[in-house]
Amino acid sequence: MSPFIVMEVLEKAQAMAQAGIDVIHLEVGEPDFNMPPCVARAAQAAYDQNRTHYTHSLGDPELREAIAALYRREYGVAVDPGCVLVTSGSSPAILLALQALCDAGDEVILSNPGYACYRNFALACRAEPKEVPVRAENGFQFDVDEVRRAVNPRTRGIFVNSPMNPAGVLVEDTVYEGLAKLGVPILSDEIYHGLVYEGRARSALEFTDNAFVLNGFSKRFAMTGLRLGYLIAPKRCMRALQILQQNLFICASSTAPRAGVAALTDPEAAEAVARMRAVYDERRRTLHAETAARTGFRDSRRTAGCLLRVRRRATVHERRVRLCFRCAGARPCGYHAGRGFRFGRRGIRAVLICQRDRANPRGARAAGALPRRAIPKLSSCIARRAVLS
Repeated sequence: MSPFIVMEVLEKAQAMAQAGIDVIHLEVGEPDFNMPPCVARAAQAAYDQNRTHYTHSLGDPELREAIAALYRREYGVAVDPGCVLVTSGSSPAILLALQALCDAGDEVILSNPGYACYRNFALACRAEPKEVPVRAENGFQFDVDEVRRAVNPRTRGIFVNSPMNPAGVLVEDTVYEGLAKLGVPILSDEIYHGLVYEGRARSALEFTDNAFVLNGFSKRFAMTGLRLGYLIAPKRCMRALQILQQNLFICASSTAPRAGVAALTDPEAAEAVARMRAVYDERRRTLHAETAARTGFRDSRRTAGCLLRVRRRATVHERRVRLCFRCAGARPCGYHAGRGFRFGRRGIRAVLICQRDRANPRGARAAGALPRRAIPKLSSCIARRAVLS
């Protein structure tokens, strides 16, 4: 298993900041807003009320009810709160789902490009990641026929991410419909739902009950540090998932779920998300209209989600990652580009949810940045974090 390069660079950048160096963070996809005030108040109230003890291993019952209500309200699907498992961030949800599905030697289908950690989650469960390419000329959508050819008796799941990381596109209905007919569980990562600007995000549960939905509060509600996520799974799997949770994690936090309830039920939180989304949309439009042109990148796409992917003719993969470490004053010791950084081998993924009001980075050392000549000098507020591949 290889390191997650984003966190490697972030940790070097944090050390620089602690040493008094002004750092523009371009490496991690974290909102630059704070959580909505009503969410912060709910978290504080949980501490004040001494909600600091173990919870049910499936999670806070009120939060599970609120999650079920969210999916009924936004997607028109009936979710049994008993099929919701609250986790300490969405990453444990991915791990639990794969552990419930996979034995050693089983296979999990991933897109290439795709989120870098999916592969390592599969390896942690002793399963084999099997990549199926998604291409720009096809809108970065799965070709269902290619996926069908990749399926075999050992296939235990198909990862789907919409809006997709890194391409920022929404998975099309026909793709969901085609994948649902394959009879393989869909692992649907919906963490970027709520940050969609064109079109409508669909949940895999609108197309099949044979789905494991992975979601959380980090992106939509700017709650990254609270580590609050959840898994919606078929009822037949819930007991196995509960046993895994009990043994590996005991339970989720007792305080963060109270903040999660406020995020899903307090109108103030919905208003705050709408304001954040409007700012992200402005950055998205600015980045598409100006940044790609000024940096000389071609084939940029204005996407539906909070990611923008632009392509270059030359492979910039390893050279750019090494630049990230040089900016942070460290060598990527033991790093192997082909296995360590798997957002895709060509192009740049730009994330629109961090570093506002820092449009001119002169005088600061950027961790994970483009070369200085490639950073746009824009008067408007944009995000300048780029993951380079």
